Amino acid sequence: MELVWFKSSHSSNEGAACVEIAWRKSSYSGNEGAECVEVAETTTAVLVRDSKDAAGPHLTFTPTAWQSFLTFAATTEV
Repeated sequence: MELVWFKSSHSSNEGAACVEIAWRKSSYSGNEGAECVEVAETTTAVLVRDSKDAAGPHLTFTPTAWQSFLTFAATTEV
């Protein structure tokens, strides 16, 4: 799985106080780009965004809440 690095817009070009987040695309996303979800994990949060709108809004979860969601999704039939 390829990681896509995103540099914070609050970082300067000098390299100081630079924050980067690695976004990874869901393995369930098709090659056509439809219904793509990307996830980035930090030590305190899990971020989720629509890969077709990378500059748009994202959802933020605690790691515990994200793990609960993944467990629920893996054990629930649609």
